[in-house]
Amino acid sequence: MGAATLAAVKTRDVRDLVRFSDDEARHETLLEGEHLWSEVICMQGAQGLGPMRDEGSDAVLLVLSGEVSAQMGKGRARMKQWETVLVPAGEELTVRNASAEPAVLLLVAAPPPTPSASI
Repeated sequence: MGAATLAAVKTRDVRDLVRFSDDEARHETLLEGEHLWSEVICMQGAQGLGPMRDEGSDAVLLVLSGEVSAQMGKGRARMKQWETVLVPAGEELTVRNASAEPAVLLLVAAPPPTPSASI
């Protein structure tokens, strides 16, 4: 790899997106490419996000900090830091902060959700 190749690599610090709102869960796109999309979700108190669904994208939800309740269809799980769940295309996902501490999540979908998706 030459210096020109290394200089073209653009990185982003996830911590720059960790911000909370008193009104609602915050979610902001982290990275977006032709074949992959990701966002950081920040929740505090009883905040939640969803239901979300995309018929054409599989997604992975990763808890970066805190504890959340995740519901997919009729299934429900309590997730702690570093736990993940696969959200198959077409499944509806709802997440809610499940503790007094704030929660930070990473949601990654491939291919990127369509504009009509409810993610």
